Amino acid sequence: MQAPPSDFIPAHVAFDKKVLKFDGYFQEDVPISTEEHFRIRKVGIYYYLEDDSMSVMEPIVENSGIPQGKFIKRQRLPKNDHGDNYHWKDLNRGIDITIYGRTFRIVDCDAFTQTFLQSQGIELNPPERMIFDPYTELRKMPLRMYVTPSDFDQLKQFLAFDKKVLRFYAMWDDTENMFGENRCFIIHYYLADDTVEVREVHERNDGRDPFPVLIRRQRLPKKFVENKGTFPSCVLEISDQEVLEWFTAKDFAVGKSTTLLGRSFFIYDCDEFTRQFYRDKFGITDFQPVDIKKPPPEKIKQIIPPYNGYGFIEDSLQNCFSLIPQPPRKNIVKMLENDHKVLRYAVILESPNLEDSKRRFVLSYCLATDMISIYEPPVRNSGIIGGKYLGKTRVPKPGSSTENPVYYEPSDFTIGAMVEVFGHRFIIVDADEYVLNYMESNLGSFPAAVVESMRNHFAPRKAAKEALKNLSTCVLMGKTR
Repeated sequence: MQAPPSDFIPAHVAFDKKVLKFDGYFQEDVPISTEEHFRIRKVGIYYYLEDDSMSVMEPIVENSGIPQGKFIKRQRLPKNDHGDNYHWKDLNRGIDITIYGRTFRIVDCDAFTQTFLQSQGIELNPPERMIFDPYTELRKMPLRMYVTPSDFDQLKQFLAFDKKVLRFYAMWDDTENMFGENRCFIIHYYLADDTVEVREVHERNDGRDPFPVLIRRQRLPKKFVENKGTFPSCVLEISDQEVLEWFTAKDFAVGKSTTLLGRSFFIYDCDEFTRQFYRDKFGITDFQPVDIKKPPPEKIKQIIPPYNGYGFIEDSLQNCFSLIPQPPRKNIVKMLENDHKVLRYAVILESPNLEDSKRRFVLSYCLATDMISIYEPPVRNSGIIGGKYLGKTRVPKPGSSTENPVYYEPSDFTIGAMVEVFGHRFIIVDADEYVLNYMESNLGSFPAAVVESMRNHFAPRKAAKEALKNLSTCVLMGKTR
């Protein structure tokens, strides 16, 4: 292999740190601003001779509000769709180049770039004048100050009416709009400088953010100059030259409506200082307050739907009182006092069928919860499966309504009494001795007839027990002798 000539220098060595710099700009449209229609952004285009790469840098402008700096990072930039890249031979003053769909105008270059291009035989175009951004230049201009001479002595007004404020109580009726309502406000009129402030009156749990000021303290315009239909009032602020008349103290009166910045406020009352000021200044004596309170709405009677038969009546009733039903309250004291206290009765089923008349049941009454359960002792070879006949539940008396049910109580159970349980009739034929003992210990809770009936029922048993006891005693005494 033949060695290269001794005077050969590679491109990355010959053009190391040699960069061509061009000054240019591009125009950017601003479609949503009324103060500028386009924006001129200056850029610096750098061409690196060592590897034919380019970069675009935008100088940072203070308070521009635009992210600036590196606009296009260093890379080889495509010139067309055929795969060709930009070369330093394609760059010159006074031309437009398009990079990634954006057109840049080259207006000038530095001294090194000019010397390099001329040494390569490229004829440079004359430099152009850099175009400046019109909005940036407008911001550099001093603001015009408009001073209108006035014969009114504002200092005298300030010294005479400093800290003197007229207070009006007003209401804004916004019920015509969706979710609108009547809202109460306080209008302050400052006599020192004829400014107006509107503050909202908040109530507890009104659901609004605690921002008291609706309209900050300022002079409020009353009449404007007739503007053209194309005047962008939603963007531009109203200047003093466009206001024909401002709001003054004579524009506020009790019982009248006042429109402040598009909102209509009805003034229904004012304070005592405001009344005295209007008496002395304008000779007004009618300050009858207007009653704006609406009568309370008529209470809608809650209609309880009929009981559907599922679950307890108290549990089903909770669905009518809250979205998330809560369990009904229980008598904790009663449950603790009567815990594990159960009254048991022997009952038979009243039925025209002969087979049912022989069936025997045990009715249990739980004193802690006032619930009744019925159990049928299994009898062998009877053909009837015994066991639980009725689970624990509260049994209403026959004839009671679901709106005001009346449940069975211990005083309703006596020997021979009939108990109707959901259409089935049971007759009490016997009871546990604990029932009589409980009645005698709580005589105030039972009628005298019920207690006497239960005593008469257990009297023969007690007599038999006493006789058996005496007989046992005699037998023991005889054996002893």
